[in-house]
Amino acid sequence: MPSSLPEILDQLNADMRADDNWGAVASYIPELGSIDPAQFAIAVATADGDLYSAGDADTLFSVQSITKVFTLAIALGRAGDHLWKRVGREPSGRAFNSIVQLEAEAGRPRNPFINAGAIVVTDEILTGRAPRETLGEIMQFVRTAAGDDDIHINENVAASENAHGHRNYALAHFLASAGNLNNPPDQTLGTYFHHCAIEMTAKQLAMSGRFLIDSPNAPRMILPARIRRLNALMLTCGHYDGSGDFAYRVGLPAKSGVGGGILAIVPKVASIAVWSPGLNRYGNSRKGTEAMARLARVMEWSVF
Repeated sequence: MPSSLPEILDQLNADMRADDNWGAVASYIPELGSIDPAQFAIAVATADGDLYSAGDADTLFSVQSITKVFTLAIALGRAGDHLWKRVGREPSGRAFNSIVQLEAEAGRPRNPFINAGAIVVTDEILTGRAPRETLGEIMQFVRTAAGDDDIHINENVAASENAHGHRNYALAHFLASAGNLNNPPDQTLGTYFHHCAIEMTAKQLAMSGRFLIDSPNAPRMILPARIRRLNALMLTCGHYDGSGDFAYRVGLPAKSGVGGGILAIVPKVASIAVWSPGLNRYGNSRKGTEAMARLARVMEWSVF
């Protein structure tokens, strides 16, 4: 196996492309369903500011649920521990858009990374503000974290999610019926769909995660105690009902998105972004998960 990180990334890129089983794209969002699954990118941003990449690392993709990491960071900065009265911190063990679980638990989502929980987090940020102002704050946070102002929302993806987001509307209305939504469901969901439609390259995504490394050279966006809590939630809940499998295979805090991206953190060391739009049975990137497992093994990166 190559010994340097650039060589390792190049080898991973070659290995991923040698296997024709790319997984299936998220066809329930038409704008994502039309994307060619046979693409792969990986980027590593180190604590000291170096950036290494391989594959389609300059290709824009919809980061989708990975933005829940940024919105949770903002919400915790504003609401603090009050947020946990509205959403839990436990793994779900069910699909990311489960209505059954939300009803069984009286409208309090199991964690902030399943859809119902992320809708509550968005609602918390939105409270007392206009949607445009809220989205501006989210975009500014992401751009500052990445050190790059050339990050934008794909309006076509946002519109596609809104037009086909019936399950999310059901979740939002159930939250409202349980008294766990401060704003009108349409307003909260409009904001939610738009921040999930943020586009980044693998390079930009890797850079945006450096604030979670907890290194003196990384951007200081949130308090160190909240960095640890965010990483803990990413490890236990970041891959939905596949979180245990990812923790077992990779051993790093990470957050996935149905656009095929994964953001993973090696505390004190690096932020890693992988992207391949084909998904596995959990709704996480098939090639991205495999590449992360191999990279963690070769580099001996694990929190365990």
